[in-house]
This record gives sequence, structure tokens and C-alpha cells, in this order.
Amino acid sequence: MPHDILATTPRAIRETFDRGRGILRLAPIFVPRRFGQAGRRLRLHPDDEYALGTVRGSIKERWFSSVIRCMNGPLAAPDEGLSQVAADDGGLERFYLRDAVEELGAGLIGPSLMERFGTWPMYSKFFDYGTPLFHHLHLDFEAAARVGRIGKPESYYFPPQLNNHLGTLPATYFGFDPDVTKEEVRRRLEGYLQRDTRITELSRAYRIELGTGWFTPPGVIHAPGSVLTYEPQWNSDVNSVFENIASGEVYPYEFLVENCPEERKLDLDYVLSLLDWEKNVDPQYRKHWFRPKVAAAAGDGYSESWIAYANDYVAAKELTVAPGATVRIMDPAAFGCIVIQGQGRFGTHDCESCGMLRFGQMSGDEFFVSEAAAREGVVVENRSRWEPLVILKHFGPNHPDMPKTVPEAG
Repeated sequence: MPHDILATTPRAIRETFDRGRGILRLAPIFVPRRFGQAGRRLRLHPDDEYALGTVRGSIKERWFSSVIRCMNGPLAAPDEGLSQVAADDGGLERFYLRDAVEELGAGLIGPSLMERFGTWPMYSKFFDYGTPLFHHLHLDFEAAARVGRIGKPESYYFPPQLNNHLGTLPATYFGFDPDVTKEEVRRRLEGYLQRDTRITELSRAYRIELGTGWFTPPGVIHAPGSVLTYEPQWNSDVNSVFENIASGEVYPYEFLVENCPEERKLDLDYVLSLLDWEKNVDPQYRKHWFRPKVAAAAGDGYSESWIAYANDYVAAKELTVAPGATVRIMDPAAFGCIVIQGQGRFGTHDCESCGMLRFGQMSGDEFFVSEAAAREGVVVENRSRWEPLVILKHFGPNHPDMPKTVPEAG
């Protein structure tokens, strides 16, 4: 469906913001990847799996509340991954969320985020692979700065509503077995161009439990399982791929070193330094990084749970509104959100989870809420007589109620 991206027009941004009473409706942004196999759970029409051409790979991700473009190779459009705000009901006229942040500043994201970061500092995505992904890490802030980028912590949540099937391997590898040595990992990397290194033989896998999640610090190697995952994360898209063959696909050496300084790309000691070794071999890894739901609030007709928490970067909640209920939900921070089940009203906007979208089509399932509107409270109405209305909400690091610790098991 054709649409126009408006030039940076302060008037259009402010009129849209005022008309929505501080809530912006966002267009679906789908992202292809040239590796892996699509999980086909993004509710995208089957004919659009290769909407940008087979050379780009199938569409495997949907990005939310993004003010950054994705690192997606030389064929990617300059705005690939950037969230777009609908300036009209049909979404025929749009502007970038990034431009709205620049124009509205603290009026949109609040003074604390504006003062600390000068922009909206995180984004979220649906990550949808039908096969397990390669064993890889995201760079920490120091290593990323050496190549002009920033580090990438990320959080995971596995929503039951979007996982009607669990793919080929619903288990995720994290780190290495506590008895593994750096020398063992190095020997695997030495064979990167000659043989299947089978590096996950040195790792440990955890079966995925729907309705729960994990936090993954930068520098921790991981191979995500074949489950659609909701991923609130920092404004970065940098990694290093330690596994050279995964699910039958062969990955070039450049995947291992593309975020290393040019003069260090043949230096395996440098590559190994990208690992946060102590976290990778933590014998209590699950205790420290597994994230079960934590009750946040409940009232007549609704409940909220924390699903991303206990870190310094991102937070997320799951809001469930009962059939026929109308509630006012208040938060002390700006947030983005995605409706994953049900239909009704969200502030001044109609809202509904999507059933099946064509690529480029507008939807009514994604929003960005200003700090002022969040503090005043968003009125959410479930207009279904049967289904709950379920919304996932992603925040930056400034939500004061985010739990700081992980609950004790049991």
C-alpha cells in the first residue's frame, strides 16, 4: 500500500500529537534478514514473506518504537527499521518517530530521558525464526565504541499468543558450561573456515517456557531457540557470530569480526575479549538471568505483570484487560506498546491485534505514549465480550517501579 513519508514538518508532528492527546499510532515495520528461516508467526500474509525480494531474505522481525536503522547489509534502505507515525487514520501520510522525538523532545519522552540520552534510548521487536539462530554475542559498550557503535543489552519474553507452534528447537543456549576454558573456545574458532566448529557443544541449553523470559547482558554468547520472542533492547544492532554453521547454513568469517577494528579482524585473542567470561561460565546463570513474571498491579477488570526488569536499560510489562472492562492505566514514564490479543480502544485510538497484514498495510496494534499521557493515565477499553485485551509495553531505564531484583525460586 503506497504511503508518503512527510518531510520533517513540525506542524504535522504537533498536530498529530495533539489530536492523539499525547499518544501516537505507529505503522508496522517489518525487517528481512538474509540468514535463518522465517517462523511465520508475525501475522504477515504468506505472499509477503519475501516482500523486499529473495535477495534480502525472508521477513523474520517486526520492530517497535525504533529511532535507529538496522545493520542489514548494503541493500538495506536508509530508513530500514525506523518506526513511522501515522499522521492520518489510513496511514497514507507518515513521519518518523525519530523526527517526533527531535521535534517534541521532553514533551514526548520526558525530561529525564532527554537529559540523559538526548533521544529515545531503546526499541523492541518480535524476533521470529523457525530454526534456532547461531551462537553469537552482542558487544559491550567499550568494545562497541571502538567501532563507533554502542553496546547492546537485551531482554526476552515468550508470548503464548504468538507461539501457536514452537519451531524446530524451542531451547536457547546461553554462555558456556562452567568447566569450559577459553582455550577450548579458541580452538573451535581456529577452525571457523575449515569445518563445522559445533561450538554449542561447549554451551548449555534451557528449554523455553512460554510466559517467561530472560535478560541477556552484552558479552554473553547465546543461540536463541525457535520461538517467537518479544525483545526490548538498547538502541544498537551489533553482534559477533561465533557459530559458523547453524541449522545447515554456513556463515562467513566476516560474521565473526564485522564489528572488530580492521586491524584486529585476524586476532582471535581480540575476538575472545568480546566475551564477558565470568558471566558466560556463571554456574548459577539461570538464577541470575531468568525472568519469570512479577505482579505489577491489579484492579477491577485488569492485571499487569513485569516481564522485563532487574537491569539498568530496559523494562516491559504485560497488561491484560478483561472482556467488557474499561480501565485507566498510569505509568510515570513514556513507553511504546503492541497489542497482541483482542480489540477495543487505547486512549483516543481504536486498537486491535492484527490477524493478517499485507506488507506496508496500516494496523491498529502499535502505539507510542508520551510521558505526560502515561502519567495522566491511558484509558483502555476492551470491547470484546469474550477475549481479553493483551498489550505488551516497553520502557527505557527510567520507570521507578521496575523491580530491581529477581524473585527467589519457589
